[in-house]
Amino acid sequence: MNKNRPVNLEISTIKLPITAIVSILHRASGVFLFAGVAVLMWMLDTSLDSAEGFAAVQETLASPIAKFILWAVLAGLAYHLVMGVRHLFMDFGVGESLKGV
Repeated sequence: MNKNRPVNLEISTIKLPITAIVSILHRASGVFLFAGVAVLMWMLDTSLDSAEGFAAVQETLASPIAKFILWAVLAGLAYHLVMGVRHLFMDFGVGESLKGV
């Protein structure tokens, strides 16, 4: 039996490579977007339903908090899209060499 093996791995002491951090953030942005895109779709449906619905959505988006939430959802969508394309390239073997990274 090898005595050098760790008995209990403490996750806070493990140094993750940048690719692992990016992968974790890609998954987290996907979970965030699941709810965020649902809100965007609700806003689109409400604004297209009637003139009153459009005015209500427009009034809601006038607050700074709503603007920040909208920005966060759109920024998360852009991040998720770019990292998804990166993962697709990695699936085809592009950028897997040390020089490519």
